[in-house]
Amino acid sequence: MILRFHPDVYKQLQQLPRAVFPAVLHQVIALVQEARPMGCKKLVGGGGNDWRVRVGEYRIVYEISDKDQVVTVMRVAHRREVYR
Repeated sequence: MILRFHPDVYKQLQQLPRAVFPAVLHQVIALVQEARPMGCKKLVGGGGNDWRVRVGEYRIVYEISDKDQVVTVMRVAHRREVYR
């Protein structure tokens, strides 16, 4: 799989607390090997192929294109802000 980032994700990663950043980065990189890891959930109502994975109180929202073999990270944020 190829890993792509929405342009806003770079800024979101920079704003993460230092204690959380390594775990989030590790999970993002792991999406290349396994796009649907244990604990991931498909988001309902988006109409697309959006998924989310939890890292503590933070969420990584991403889109999977099986046809193109691409994982696009759309958003990384605290759980209270990620779905807005």
